[in-house]
Amino acid sequence: MPRGRDQGGAVTARRPSRIAVVGASAAGLSTVEGLRRQGYAGPLTLIGEEEHLPYDRPPLSKQLLSGAWDTARLQLRSADDIEALGLDLRLGSPAVALDTRRQEVALADGSRVGYDALVVATGMRARRLPGTEGVPGVHVLRTLEDALALREALAAKPHLVVVGGGFIGAEAAAVARGLGCGVTLVTDTAQPMGDALGDELGAMLRAVHTENGVRIATGVLVDQVITDGGRARGVRLADGRILAADAVLVGIGAQPNVEWLAGSGIPIGNGVQCDATLYAGSGVWAVGDVACWPHPRTGEPLRIEHRTNAAEQGLAVARNILAGPELATPFDSVPYVWSDQYDLKIQIYGRTRGADEVRIVQGSFDDGKLVALYGKNGRVCAAVGINMMRALRGYRAQVAQAAVLDEVENAA
Repeated sequence: MPRGRDQGGAVTARRPSRIAVVGASAAGLSTVEGLRRQGYAGPLTLIGEEEHLPYDRPPLSKQLLSGAWDTARLQLRSADDIEALGLDLRLGSPAVALDTRRQEVALADGSRVGYDALVVATGMRARRLPGTEGVPGVHVLRTLEDALALREALAAKPHLVVVGGGFIGAEAAAVARGLGCGVTLVTDTAQPMGDALGDELGAMLRAVHTENGVRIATGVLVDQVITDGGRARGVRLADGRILAADAVLVGIGAQPNVEWLAGSGIPIGNGVQCDATLYAGSGVWAVGDVACWPHPRTGEPLRIEHRTNAAEQGLAVARNILAGPELATPFDSVPYVWSDQYDLKIQIYGRTRGADEVRIVQGSFDDGKLVALYGKNGRVCAAVGINMMRALRGYRAQVAQAAVLDEVENAA
């Protein structure tokens, strides 16, 4: 970024004259709002693959899927609020290529958008089982259209097989049971949400699902979706078992949307590879699910797929763009994610994956509410609360500080 000197002789960053944000997501919206809030008044383009104004994705597998919310409640800002930002809004035409030398983004409609600073906020897309794209009765759950299609299918009260026991799979299974559908959940982990919660809390969650009538097959992969007459009729498991179904939901994670950056010189792999300030080089930054950056204290590469992370990174990158790469500050926050299943409110601060021990410091399994600390090498790396929202918030600071686990437990 060009640099100059202020009246006192200090080196300053020259603000970019044109900024483009690719991805009309929560992260992209947070970025453009942050830029305007911090005084950037220049040309600002927001590019989105979908035709919708920015909307919230967590309710897709919860309130929208259940029918408790209509689509209007997902909208993050009204049309008037978006208009007030003074954006060159390009919706319904995804970015297909990036030329960092000319500083141009090519869109699917043939147009090109120039920039001085570019923010990649293209997020993720749902992973699919091979050969299932376009097969009637097979669903994924990532976009508004995905959720509406699944909601329509569930209205007929089918028997639903859910492939994948992560957040999406477990939440959708709970919603489907609440709508009166038969549900079988298949996961390759020992327990539903075992990757996020570990085996102990995962077993508690499994018991709740079982009590609510969900059949569960754990520790097994799905080999293929079985079709009859061109429509999904069940799945074949890797151990040879066949599970009949009227509909199949594939919830096996997501992959970063980075293919359009191939050949641009921007480093890609597990997302857009950034430095600790979320800068990828050549005037390009990344935010949200697609951004991979080193933890500023440990150097561990992180890519976090949480709604709160997207909003926080958007604001951070807005500040860093206006400061310039040389004056930008590292992004460091405590990840937070939540899940609603039946009458359970599950909340997580930090990163549970990689923990080598779990200690329940408040409540119990029998109570149906608890706070558990997750430790790694004797330090607190995460805190999980089940139906204990206020108590859990008290442990956020210990997660942020990677406090000594024994000391935190003894003080509980």
